[in-house]
Formats: sequence, structure tokens, C-alpha cells
Amino acid sequence: MRLFQGAADGTLKAGTLQHETRMATQAPDITDLIANNRSWAEGKKAVDPGFFRRLVAQQAPAYLWIGCSDSRVPANEIVGLDPGELFVHRNVANLAPPQDANYLSVLQYAVQVLKVSHVIVVGHYGCGGVRAAFRNQRLGLIDHWLSPIRAVMRDHEAELAALPNDAAREDRLCELNVRRQVENVGADPFVVDAWAAGANLAIHGWCYSIADGLVKDLGATVRNAAEAARLRS
Repeated sequence: MRLFQGAADGTLKAGTLQHETRMATQAPDITDLIANNRSWAEGKKAVDPGFFRRLVAQQAPAYLWIGCSDSRVPANEIVGLDPGELFVHRNVANLAPPQDANYLSVLQYAVQVLKVSHVIVVGHYGCGGVRAAFRNQRLGLIDHWLSPIRAVMRDHEAELAALPNDAAREDRLCELNVRRQVENVGADPFVVDAWAAGANLAIHGWCYSIADGLVKDLGATVRNAAEAARLRS
């Protein structure tokens, strides 16, 4: 990002200049995070003296959140949950690829050990990973990671082409990517076996708007193997 960004007439944009000047003069200091942590912990104890003792005692979240690594999408804050109430897995573009051992380990632990009741795949509009796939940008190793999104594009080429502009296509691709990841979760053997054993487990697909802080339920919820199969059809 440039320190000075000119407008069309060559003048500086005041808001941009103020933001960039602040960024340039306030270099990040890791000790600030330690100080913030101390303030956060003291604030929690002031409101609820037993808060941390309860966290030590057990971890029993009802939800697994599969979301994007984007720093603007803080899982707990978005849904108003405290630490210990949401089990979280994050990666670039909120993928649930059946060949990824990291994601699979989290899913297995959530389903078989924590016995969560809900798995929520959460994408967000303006996702950099989705945008890179849509624009066919070449960024290196991550190109391989994003290949499932390019597959979603090919599968929905006609639907995307019918939209009025690229911004609408990127937003829709964010939603279609979430839906595909819900399909992946619903087809996983850990989830299928849990359903067969009678587990009360639902998988949901949401998309978050950074612009207004609201999540959109994409209507892709599945609660058993039959519903998961219908979603994939």
C-alpha cells in the first residue's frame, strides 16, 4: 500500500493519508499484545472471578467453526461466544478438503471426542482466496490449495456468467464455496459414522459480511446422511 495515494486530480485523499501516516508512525510492538492480554485477563476476572477456573476444568463446546484465516473474521466475537464455547478451525478460504490431515484431525476430534452438535462452515464476502481463484491469479504454493474453488467455478460456470458483474460473481462464488465445503463435511466418514450411530449433529453453511458484521444462513443445513446426499445431488 502506498504512503501517498493521489486522487484523480493529483490531490491527496485526507482519510487515506491519515490512515497511512498512522500506520507508518506506529510500528507494531509485540509487547503491546502482552499488555493487552493482561488488561483482557483482568477485565474478565473483574466481571466473572471464576471464569478461568471454569475454562481449566473442561472444554465442552457445542459448535465446530470451520472458517477463513482472514483477520477481519473473529469467530467467537461474531457470534458472541466466550472462549471454551466454540471449537475453531481456520484456513485460507474456509476449505474442508478430504485430503487435508489438519482439517480431518480437527473434525474427528470435534465429532468423536467433543461430540459437538453443530459444524458451521463460515465463508465471508470479499475473501482473498476466493478472489484469487476467481481472477486466476498466480500466487505460488497457495494456487494448489485454492484448486477446489476453481473446480466450484467450473461446476457453476453458467450461473456465475449470468450475474451482472464480477463483484456479484465473486460474492456468489463465496457462497458456492461454502456450500461445497458443507458437502465435503457431510460426506466425511467421521460424520457419516456419527449419524449412523444416532448422533444429533447438524452441518450449516453461512457467509459473513465484513461490511455490516452480519452472517447469512445459506440454507445448506444437513442433519443426516440422506439430507447430505440430497445437497450433493
